[in-house]
Amino acid sequence: ELLRNCRDYGIKDQMLRSSISIPSNIAEGAERKSTPDFKRFINIALGSAAELRTQVYISQKVNILSIGVAEELIDELKSISKMLQRLHSSLK
Repeated sequence: ELLRNCRDYGIKDQMLRSSISIPSNIAEGAERKSTPDFKRFINIALGSAAELRTQVYISQKVNILSIGVAEELIDELKSISKMLQRLHSSLK
């Protein structure tokens, strides 16, 4: 929604792919019914969250996103990453 009017289709597409990858990898890993597989997919989701966070930083620097919106998204992505790290650590 935030990128609805964005004309930079490259960054828009990449951000959409990264944001979809996070929950998709969590779901796929959970469905595998194997703790090692779940942990691996949690790591992939963490990578996607880091990728999206970087894209938000870039989008703010090139004036696609405002500083306020970018900071809010970055805080949310950091929170998501912490939750994923705790989930990963809790899996034995």
